Amino acid sequence: MENANFTGLSPRLSSSMSLDRNKDHDQDFQNSEMQDRNFHSMDALEILKETVSILRYNPIGFLSIGALLICPVSAVQLSNFLVDQAVVKELSIRLLLLAKSSGLPLKPFIEQACLKFSEMVISAVMCFPLYVSLLVLSKAAIVYSVDCTYSRKNFDLRKFCIIVTKVWKRIVVTYLWVCMVITGCLTLFIVLLVSVSSAFSVMGFPPDLILYPAMIVGIIFSMILANAMIICNIAIVISVLEDDSGPEALLRSSSLIKGQTQVGLLIFLGSTIGMTFVEGLFEHRVKILSYGDGSSRIWEGPLLVIMYSFVMLIDSMMSTVFYFSCKSYRLETSNEETLPVLEALTISSALAEVQ
Repeated sequence: MENANFTGLSPRLSSSMSLDRNKDHDQDFQNSEMQDRNFHSMDALEILKETVSILRYNPIGFLSIGALLICPVSAVQLSNFLVDQAVVKELSIRLLLLAKSSGLPLKPFIEQACLKFSEMVISAVMCFPLYVSLLVLSKAAIVYSVDCTYSRKNFDLRKFCIIVTKVWKRIVVTYLWVCMVITGCLTLFIVLLVSVSSAFSVMGFPPDLILYPAMIVGIIFSMILANAMIICNIAIVISVLEDDSGPEALLRSSSLIKGQTQVGLLIFLGSTIGMTFVEGLFEHRVKILSYGDGSSRIWEGPLLVIMYSFVMLIDSMMSTVFYFSCKSYRLETSNEETLPVLEALTISSALAEVQ
């Protein structure tokens, strides 16, 4: 145990010694971009390339995670199978009344926005058990798989189960805090939007002009929400790979990505565009449009669910690579080296079994 080496291709890499020792381990991986690269601060395109390289190194493992853990969540989320449209309509009407009372004009796009927001909220509430179980487990599996890839190790299901039993509580706690942060951001947005619109309405501005400051509030909120989502995504990774959880993981995440926020925003923007595009296709091709007898739903529905799951898989992998990029850059600049938490958990479990 004393001679065990835990350095690999991960951000814990402090020298090229481990690379030299493992050059004969996998010839295909030896020729990849990850073989000779020293970790540094990467831009969004480099992170995407790194993610593709990792996916190519272990396609069966990552695609299995997508098929077994992400696809069921995607199918329920896209189909809105658990969403009661009567509740959605009632909530949408309440939001429209709130918008009208604050002075906003009830234009078609505002009505559509209220309907979509209501559907999103009800869907999130109804799908929460799936999110806190399968989705969280998929994120943990992806983080572990990426860490195994960087450490030049195969995915060990037994070891993963041991790790999950030890870190599951802090992952769930972190995810609950993430949900509270996102809920707080949305609540703050509604309060600010109503306050600003009401203020301009009291000053005598017509509804059409009140729409412009409301749009400015929406743009500012979008930037705040994007930053919050980046912090939350990295916090989930931190809760798996480090000892922090809950608010500590969120604070650690916000500190870790300092100076790299623009990269995180580009990753978030790309993932959001991809998921929104697939959601729009599902809405148009499966829910609304079909060929004659509806036979298109038989193959287009599953295909779009697979596409949506793949985008979610890539998004989680890119978040993990982004964490490793930020982490290794900071470790290099501070000349620090730490023992991997996942490795330490496995070692402690093995010692306990021996004893």
